[in-house]
Amino acid sequence: MRALLLRPRARERFGLGPFFRVEPLGLEYLGAALRRAGHQVEIRDLRLARGLGSRRPDWVGLSCIHTLDVPETLALARQVKQRWPGVFVMVGGHAASADPDAFAGPEVDAVGLGPGEHSVPLLVSALERGAALAGVPGFRLRAREAQREHPTDIDPKLLPARDLVAGFRTGYRCVHRSPIWAIETGRGCPFRCAFCAVGRADGYQPRDLGVVVRDFETVGGDVFVIDDLFFYPRDRSRELAGALAARSVKKRWVLAQTRADTVVRGAEVLEAFRPLAERFDLFFGFEAATDRRLAELRKDATVGDTEAAVRLCRDLGFGVTGNFVIDPDWGEADFEDLWALLDRLRLDRVGFTVLTPLPGTDYHQSQQSRLAEKDFARFDMHHVLWEPRLGRRRFYELMVESWKRNVLSSGNASRRWLTWFRGIGVREALALAGVLYRTQRLMNVDAYLSDTFPPELPAVLAE
Repeated sequence: MRALLLRPRARERFGLGPFFRVEPLGLEYLGAALRRAGHQVEIRDLRLARGLGSRRPDWVGLSCIHTLDVPETLALARQVKQRWPGVFVMVGGHAASADPDAFAGPEVDAVGLGPGEHSVPLLVSALERGAALAGVPGFRLRAREAQREHPTDIDPKLLPARDLVAGFRTGYRCVHRSPIWAIETGRGCPFRCAFCAVGRADGYQPRDLGVVVRDFETVGGDVFVIDDLFFYPRDRSRELAGALAARSVKKRWVLAQTRADTVVRGAEVLEAFRPLAERFDLFFGFEAATDRRLAELRKDATVGDTEAAVRLCRDLGFGVTGNFVIDPDWGEADFEDLWALLDRLRLDRVGFTVLTPLPGTDYHQSQQSRLAEKDFARFDMHHVLWEPRLGRRRFYELMVESWKRNVLSSGNASRRWLTWFRGIGVREALALAGVLYRTQRLMNVDAYLSDTFPPELPAVLAE
C-alpha cells in the first residue's frame, strides 16, 4: 500500500507557537512502522510544503496534536476526500485520541485511539487485504462498529524514519535556532494535573535505552527532547546520561521539559546530564504562584519546589524558562501573587497562557457548561472561552502587565535582549529580532479583545 502521512498547517494567532516548529516525530515513527510492514510511505509537512502531491495514495493519515488544530485537520481531510474520492482517511495524534468525537464527520474514516506504532500497520494491512476493519484494535471507525480494546504501548525499539522529512529539515526551528531535531526518550507522565490529558491514560512508557542513544548520536547539534517529563524516572535517567557520556555524545544545545519537584529530587541526575551539551535549557510548567492555586490544579508540587528548582538549575548552569497558567477566575490579588513570585525568581524567560479546558482533561469535564466559545481554533491557551471574573478588558490588562514585567517588554528588558544577541550569527540574530518584534502583540490589550469571542453574551454567562 502507498501511505501518505500529513502534518496540517498550524493556526496560531498568539503566543510563541509560530516560532517553535518541531518536526512531526510521531509521523516519523509511524512511517518507520509502516515501512517495516512492507508499505511505501511519504510524509508531507504542510506547514512547509505546498499541496498534497501528485500521486494518489491508497491510505492517508493525518496528525492532529493540538486541540486548536482540529478545524484545520477536518478541512484537510475534506480536501483529501475531494482530491481523491474513496481514499481511506485516518486521523491520529494526541488531540484525536483525547476527543475522537470531534472527528465524527464523513471526511474521517477512522480515528486512532493510541500511539499507533502497532495498530496503524495492522489497519493498513487489513485495507490491503480487504479484511473487516472491525477486527483491528485501536480505532474508532466512522461506520461505528464496536470499539475494541486498543493497544496503548509504544514500540520501544523503533527508530523514527527521519529521512522522510529530510526535505523540510531547515524549516524546523526553536525561536532563532535552526535546524533543530526532536528526540523522544519516553512518552507519557505519571502525574495527574487536572488541566492536562497526558498523564490520564497509560502513565509513562520508556523507549529502549540503546535505541535512544543511537538516536542522539545520529541527530544534529541542536536538540529538543519532546518528552512530557524529562529526568524521569531517576534511575533510568541516570543510566541514559551515563550511556550518552560513554559514547562521547555532546550537543551544542538541548532543550527539555520537566517538573520542578522532579528536578529538586534528582539533583544528581541533572549533574550527570549537564556536561552533555554546551548549553542546556529546561522548560518548566510552574503553573501557579501559590500552593492553594497549585492544589486546585492538582499539580502535586509546591511553590517551594519552584523556587528550589530555579536555584538548583542556576547553580548547575542550566537555563530556565518558566510558564504560568492564568485562570479566568483569578482576581487582582492572584496577579499580585504572580508578580511577587516573579520578582523572587528573577527569570530571564517567562511565558503566560490562559488556563484552557482541553478535551480529555478533568478540567474540561468540570467546565463544559461554562463555555461561551466552542471554536477549537480558539483553544490556543491565549483566548478566554467564557467571561473572566474581572471582565475581559481588565483580565487582559493584567495579563499584558504580566508580560510587561518580563523579558518581552522592550521598555523593561532591552539589556536582557542584548545579552540574547551576543554570540549568535547574523541569520540567527535576524530570526530572533523577528520573534521579539512579533511578540510585541502580546503587549496589546486591544489585540486580545478584537480576537476573542463575540462581545454580546447571554445574560446568564455575562453574570
